[in-house]
Amino acid sequence: MFSFLVSFVCSTLLTLLVIKQAKLHEPALDTDFRGVQRAHSHLVARIGGLPIYFAVIVSATISIWREPVLLQWMTTLLFCAFVAFIGGIVEDYTGAVRPSRRLLLTMAGAMLGYLLLDAKIARIDLPFGLVLFASSWIVAPLTVLAVAGIANAVNIIDGFNGLASMVTICMLLSLAYVALQVGDVFVLIAALTVAGATAGFLVWNYPVGLIFLGDGGAYFIGFMLGELALLLVMRNPDVSTWYAALLLIYPAFETVFSAYRRMFVRGKSPAVPDGIHLHSLIFRRVVQWTVGRKEARALLKRNARTSPYLWLFSLMAVIPATLFWQNTSVLIVFCLLFVISYLWLYARIVRFRSPRWLIWRKKDWQ
Repeated sequence: MFSFLVSFVCSTLLTLLVIKQAKLHEPALDTDFRGVQRAHSHLVARIGGLPIYFAVIVSATISIWREPVLLQWMTTLLFCAFVAFIGGIVEDYTGAVRPSRRLLLTMAGAMLGYLLLDAKIARIDLPFGLVLFASSWIVAPLTVLAVAGIANAVNIIDGFNGLASMVTICMLLSLAYVALQVGDVFVLIAALTVAGATAGFLVWNYPVGLIFLGDGGAYFIGFMLGELALLLVMRNPDVSTWYAALLLIYPAFETVFSAYRRMFVRGKSPAVPDGIHLHSLIFRRVVQWTVGRKEARALLKRNARTSPYLWLFSLMAVIPATLFWQNTSVLIVFCLLFVISYLWLYARIVRFRSPRWLIWRKKDWQ
């Protein structure tokens, strides 16, 4: 836990410094209160990824000093992650980096990981065997799309205070636990380092939202999550590939379903943002415990009350993935159950038929 604690302390202090010096980051202040996905009404710096990235660098440097064998792996991974991070952080400051360019940079980082770390999807486990991919013409694009997709997925679920950060912390801790079980020291330390940095950011992000993760933070954490999940599974044959699939299924399926909904249901480009993600619907149609929907204080409270729903929902995948990381059949069943649960819940909420046990009303808090 040393790596986690060092990263946590560094991130907590660096994030506070960024908040205190917000005037120096004026171009990165979020001033768009009318966007379809906005749920705040105050100026906030959207560069939470900056202190997270530097906290990881500091903690990784100390880890390398303590364990020199990590030097090549850790520096290479952070270099690949920087390629994905730079597009997001520049967007946070300028607002001028197109989604397609950010995606290309993330794909470039994934390609570097494929070439330099041998991080690739080389097999898929099945209940009665496995499928091996021998051709690099299949493995390379599949790997690049998977890692870039997870990075983009984390950015998509980053809609409310503490949502993406808490969800990814749970996933990273799961990766650390499984890495400990199989003796993969590199993945263990790297996962704890990123989890600690994200937790330090969360201190100031939840519940009041003093700083936002931003595209830089979301892409960096998502990229690291995807790469570490891939490395853990492929370096350790005992870990089922369906462990990674179930672990990451919430942000991954949210992205796939959003693309389907925009393209085939609404007839729009999948890159056009909308306000009907699952977390957006929960915010608007489930969290009804207060009134004054346009009042700043009420808006902030509703924002904070939304994330715990999705934390618990994501744990429906994270917990069984962590418990059954070796059992392919069980993991596949839980993947199917999660998809069914997601579609059922989304359909109920979008039709204004939210399950009663989900509704929080004002009287429940009096």
